[in-house]
Amino acid sequence: MSNQESYTRPTNIEDMHERLNNFSTEEGWQKGLAYKPDPTDVFIVTPPKCGTTWMQQIIHGLRTRGSMDFDDISRVVPWLNMAHDMGIDIYAPQVAAPRAFKTHTPLNELPQGGKYIVVLRNPYDALLSHYHFFENMFFEKGSIDLATFAREHYVPGKQLVKHILAVWNHRKDDNVLVFCFENMKADLTGAIEKVAKFINIPLDDELKQIIMTQSDIKFMQKYQEQFEDSIIREKRFAAMKLPADGRLHKVRTGNVGDAKQGVPVEIKKELDEIWQKEIKPITGLSSYDDLQKELASI
Repeated sequence: MSNQESYTRPTNIEDMHERLNNFSTEEGWQKGLAYKPDPTDVFIVTPPKCGTTWMQQIIHGLRTRGSMDFDDISRVVPWLNMAHDMGIDIYAPQVAAPRAFKTHTPLNELPQGGKYIVVLRNPYDALLSHYHFFENMFFEKGSIDLATFAREHYVPGKQLVKHILAVWNHRKDDNVLVFCFENMKADLTGAIEKVAKFINIPLDDELKQIIMTQSDIKFMQKYQEQFEDSIIREKRFAAMKLPADGRLHKVRTGNVGDAKQGVPVEIKKELDEIWQKEIKPITGLSSYDDLQKELASI
């Protein structure tokens, strides 16, 4: 039996955090942040579980007219910060232009000089999706409850807060395009049109229909093995002492509003308090719904 075959998943938040310390190497992470972009390079900038894979699929489909000839979406649209640890050269030519990368690093911390597509999501839904993404992968299913995960992992990271504050004063910049996940769901055609124009891809009716079909949740669920970050399993799970049998369920439901029933009321109140304390004083917006309306009007 190999060492990895004997590994088990964490059953408490402390062990989970200890394992995650080895998710990446500091050298690899910094190599990504030191990247020198070309003006046409496109960065998909999102907090975790806010439509990252969805936008990767849209952009890759636009630039290749719908090619699904990849084993892992992150092979063709690399994770900027993780590429080195995954054995990917971020300076190498990609399969089509423009070059595109994903990242969960906020806009203000990224290499400057490219184009940036930021996708945000209701914090309740993002939390619930993040929790389901981690269970049975980074912790044993049922061993960590959602409230503990929220208070000791999701909230301390403040990813959504950081991303909103980083993009707020740049939301109308020519090289920045900002979406709310919910607005994309409500008008996918309009979102595809905006992305195509932003990255300078001519959008004919045939291409538009291809992208509409291939960015639909049912299509992506059918091909979910190509959206599971298998390279991370291959390259980093042993370092985290995680068993190799887990799957990164990145294409789950794609729903809006699941958190209405799935997130405890007290956790929603805590997230609301963070919004009032940290986001409202900077943006003047009282809620995520206000942000959604603001971004829809741009």
